[in-house]
Amino acid sequence: MNSALKELLGLLDLEQIELDIFRGRSPEERIQRVFGGQVAAQALVAAGRTVPSDRMVHSLHAYFIRPGDPAIPIVYNVERIRDGRSFTTRRVVAVQHGKAIFTMSVSFHILEEGVSHQAVTMPRVPAPETLPTFQERMVNVVGDDPAWRDHLSRPRPVDARYVNALTWEAQKDPSLISAENHVWFRYDADLPDDPLLHVVLAAYASDFTLVDTVLLAHGLAWGSSNVRGASLDHAMWFHRPFRADDWLLYAQESPWSGGARGLARGEMFTPSGDLVVSVVQECMIRVSEDVMKS
Repeated sequence: MNSALKELLGLLDLEQIELDIFRGRSPEERIQRVFGGQVAAQALVAAGRTVPSDRMVHSLHAYFIRPGDPAIPIVYNVERIRDGRSFTTRRVVAVQHGKAIFTMSVSFHILEEGVSHQAVTMPRVPAPETLPTFQERMVNVVGDDPAWRDHLSRPRPVDARYVNALTWEAQKDPSLISAENHVWFRYDADLPDDPLLHVVLAAYASDFTLVDTVLLAHGLAWGSSNVRGASLDHAMWFHRPFRADDWLLYAQESPWSGGARGLARGEMFTPSGDLVVSVVQECMIRVSEDVMKS
């Protein structure tokens, strides 16, 4: 297990400061705002700490309200909405500086037998082992920039292998522009057999590339002086048990964008083709004059 994954697992081990109140911290990095996937994952951990272990997360619906401040802890207040015989509902509010920065509703369900079908099929893509790592792809993008090369040399908690072009590649080559974005990912370590942990890690990774999928459809890229983006809301449905330390294909697409917003949706498949997670997110995308006005 590399140091970045160890740090992430430490960030997910929230401190309980009172009944249904938890505190989380952020990485010690010089970043302007807290990564949205981190807040979603920590909120999910907080909710899960208040639910019996025989109930699994089956859905979450979240709103990113304000940017998170990485310099101070985040307090997660959990409200016990309902404890039924089959379903349990929790609401989590993340607070900093006395204001809500994030809210999430989470539903848990006991394991039940029922009708089953899967109409969608996994896209036919190269196996992850045949694809270069994110760092290897980025080296070709940044060239000899020493600052970027130092950044890319650091370990990452998630091993991501992109099937499609990176946004920076599509920005340079318009033939690579696409409204589809397929990414293999896994956490490269033997993780504990805790179902909640694997769901939480999938939630963390789910926020990495959805905004990228909207940018990719327009040949836009992060780091450009005229582009600004952020997640607005996020919804996930967990269909089957899975492991985040096995490869998952995150098949994403952006069906629409307009009015400074973009919609992206994704499906996570196991290598055998089982659909295990569905995701939908709306994001803010502001370009050129819109950025100047804000």
